[in-house]
Amino acid sequence: MITTYSYRFVAVLLSFVLFGCGATNLVSTPVENIDAVPLKISEISEKTQKRWGHADLVEDTIPGMSVDRAYREIIKNRKGKKVIVAVVDSGIDLDHEDLDDVLWTNSKERPNNGKDDDGNGYIDDIHGYNFLGESYNEQLEFARMLRLNIGDASTRAKARIKLDEDYAKALQNKQQYEQIFQVVKNADTAVKKALGKEMYTKEDLNALKTNDEKMQQNVAVLTQMFTYGDDIPTVMKELTEGITYFTEQVDYNLNKEFDGREPVGDDPYNIKDISYGNGNPKNRVESESHGTHVAGIIAAERNNGKGVDGVATNVEIMSLRAVPNGDEYDKDIALAIRYAADNGAKIINCSFGKSFSPNAEWVYEAIRYAASKDVLIVHAAGNDGNDLDNPENQNYPNDHKYSGTEISNNVITVGALTSKYGSEMVANFSNYGKQNVDIFAPGAKIYSTMPDNSYDFQGGTSMAAPAVAGIAALIRSYYPLLSAPQVKQILMESGLRTKTSVIVSGAASKGTTFD
Repeated sequence: MITTYSYRFVAVLLSFVLFGCGATNLVSTPVENIDAVPLKISEISEKTQKRWGHADLVEDTIPGMSVDRAYREIIKNRKGKKVIVAVVDSGIDLDHEDLDDVLWTNSKERPNNGKDDDGNGYIDDIHGYNFLGESYNEQLEFARMLRLNIGDASTRAKARIKLDEDYAKALQNKQQYEQIFQVVKNADTAVKKALGKEMYTKEDLNALKTNDEKMQQNVAVLTQMFTYGDDIPTVMKELTEGITYFTEQVDYNLNKEFDGREPVGDDPYNIKDISYGNGNPKNRVESESHGTHVAGIIAAERNNGKGVDGVATNVEIMSLRAVPNGDEYDKDIALAIRYAADNGAKIINCSFGKSFSPNAEWVYEAIRYAASKDVLIVHAAGNDGNDLDNPENQNYPNDHKYSGTEISNNVITVGALTSKYGSEMVANFSNYGKQNVDIFAPGAKIYSTMPDNSYDFQGGTSMAAPAVAGIAALIRSYYPLLSAPQVKQILMESGLRTKTSVIVSGAASKGTTFD
């Protein structure tokens, strides 16, 4: 599932600088002891917030990836080789002003003629493929398993417990958010009337003197809300997003009776049933923004004076729509990975994951197939704040099948960092694990492309993975002879290690630290 919403109301440092022209001196650790870097005291400017993932630890005291410094000091005007990066995700806005010139185009296919011109098994696949047809909302896998009676008795029992717990929590959160929203809305209306203005600041609230007990309560509520945003409209927007998120969980993701696959018309649990989907991997609704955001992090056109700059140049984005608003199907993911490997992708970004995978073997086989084609897979670690080294916290897909050994050496798993260097630099939502999370990269409050030529912040390990995919694309562009395992090794060895403890698991109150 691709989840970026973080509800706030109720360790490794990744930094890459490319040096030299050969693989032997490609990796450089620019700071011998990153713990000696002073903590940043001043607030990050709005401009810096929009590109902090490109910042440099030494120059900016921000745990970014030194992207701007690399372009300025190392890459300069060097020309690299074009690299195809497949984005297995929700649909992408193919007409976006910052993405339209970086899309992969299948030159062997003629558009919209209803024929498989290149004989690759997919009709009209000009910029990729859509494995979801016209479906969008979907259940989580454990809800589907219960609806279809899939899995053994033990697995179904775990699924039932999780569904009951998660549904009750989602319903409670939905109701709480609705109540908070109404309280804030009423307070906002009353204060606007009292102040005689539509927009007001925290200072305006502090200056509002009243003996009316109800108005005092309104001021207190809104003052508290200012701790969550710079203005009340922003706070109410976030509350609305929270209501939408939990409503979708209740109505679709955790609704055992819902069947989101019906519009597709295939049997999603039959890997041989492959005649489905279509050649249009564009997002279906505006709220289907995840894939567009991910694509922009990797390769939004640099220096075009619009929106944002992606990490990598010389990249073509292949759009593979395979992740719905809910849990992805193993069949779709397996076929999407194979499609990418067969059609020239050298990197596959996988910003999704789930806790149950009844046909995980199909995905494992696809990962091994991608490895045989020398394709690097970059996977998001997940946003549950869990230790993935604990076998109770299963997360799919992975490269080890919970067997203790890797099935291939072409998968790198990425956790998320915040812009706050120090003990709190691991994002509170990020999964972690000394064995099962390879590196951490900027993933909290990342500014990138959104549908309809817009831009906004999203956060999650889903944003950290494409940051790494972009760096991998740079490496493969300027050093095309390097293999996928070699690029993975370079990425991991380029990560800067901190010797101090950092807070993980999203709970400083738990005292959970990670060395």
